[in-house]
Amino acid sequence: MFALPRRRLLASALLGMLGVLSALQSVAQNYPARPITLIVPWGAGGGTDATARIIGSLLEKDLGQPVTVVNRTGGSGVVGHAAIASAQPDGYTIGLATVEIGMMHWQGLTDLTSASYTPIGLVNADPAGVQVRADSPYKSVNELLAAIKANPGKFKASGTGQGGIWHLAIAGLLRDQKIDPAALPWVPSNGAAPGLQDMVAGGIEVAPVSLPEARSLIDAGKVKSLAIMNDKPSALYPNVPTLKAATGSDWTMAAWRGIVAPKGLPAPVRDKLAEAVRKVAASKEYNEFMASRGFGVIYAGPDDFAKFMVKSNTELGATMKAVGLVK
Repeated sequence: MFALPRRRLLASALLGMLGVLSALQSVAQNYPARPITLIVPWGAGGGTDATARIIGSLLEKDLGQPVTVVNRTGGSGVVGHAAIASAQPDGYTIGLATVEIGMMHWQGLTDLTSASYTPIGLVNADPAGVQVRADSPYKSVNELLAAIKANPGKFKASGTGQGGIWHLAIAGLLRDQKIDPAALPWVPSNGAAPGLQDMVAGGIEVAPVSLPEARSLIDAGKVKSLAIMNDKPSALYPNVPTLKAATGSDWTMAAWRGIVAPKGLPAPVRDKLAEAVRKVAASKEYNEFMASRGFGVIYAGPDDFAKFMVKSNTELGATMKAVGLVK
C-alpha cells in the first residue's frame, strides 16, 4: 500500500538530483560569463604580486574574460587571505594563497587554514637556502652547523620577521640536526633584502632565504650559498648541494604560492579553473617569466595541492611549537 508513494518520492528525488546536475553543468558551460578578480594578500611589486599578474594575464587568454589583480594587504597576510575565503564561491573571486596560510593560525592571528579554501593549483615554490658571506670560513653546511652547535649564541641569522618562513626554515633544520634552535638567535628584519645586507655588513652570519632573493649578491660575489632545503638542486644554481646530499637530512622548506577559491566552489567550476591553471603552469610564457625572476615552478592539481597544504601546515606547526611561536 506504500509502494506507489515511495516510487513517487524516489522519482521526485531523482528528478531533483538531475535538476541539480543540469544546473551545475550549465554553470560550468557558461563560466566565466564576467570578469574575474584575483586577490593577492601582499603588496604590489613583490614576488607574489608579480606571479599573480603573469598568471592573471595568461588566464585571461584561456578563459576569455578579464582577470583583475587586486592587492589586499595587512595583518601579515590575514586581510587578503580572509578576503579570498569570505568571497562568494562562484569562481569570480579567486586568490593567490601563500605559505603563510599554514602559519597565521598557529600564531593566533586568524582561524583560517587551508580547509577554508577550495584548492585549484600549486604554481610556485622557492626553497630556503643557507647563505653566508662570501668570505665566511665555512665551506659546507656541515661545517657551519658544527660551529653553531659548538658555539651556541655566537652566530645570528635573519631574513624575515620573527616566526616568518625563513626563520622556521633554519629552526627546523637545526631541530632536524639535533641542535637547539636557540643556538642560532634570530634577528627580525623586514624581509630577505635587509637581512642579506645586514649579513654582508657583518651584523649577522646566516641568511636562510631563497636563492632568487640572494641572487644579486651571489652573482656579485658577496654571498655564497652552502645548501638548498629541497630534494633536488636549484635550476638557478645547480652546483649548490641539497641538504640530503650535503648532510643526509630529509628536511625541506619552501615559500610557496597557489591559486585557491572560497570553500564550496562547485566542482565543475573548480575543474574548469584547475585546467586553466594547469595550462598556465605548463606554458612557455609562464616558465620563461618565472625563470627570468629565478622563481621555481612547481605544479600540483586540486587533490595533490590539498595534501601539500596539509603537510605544510603540519610541518610549520611542529617547528613553530618548537621555537615557542604557537599561541
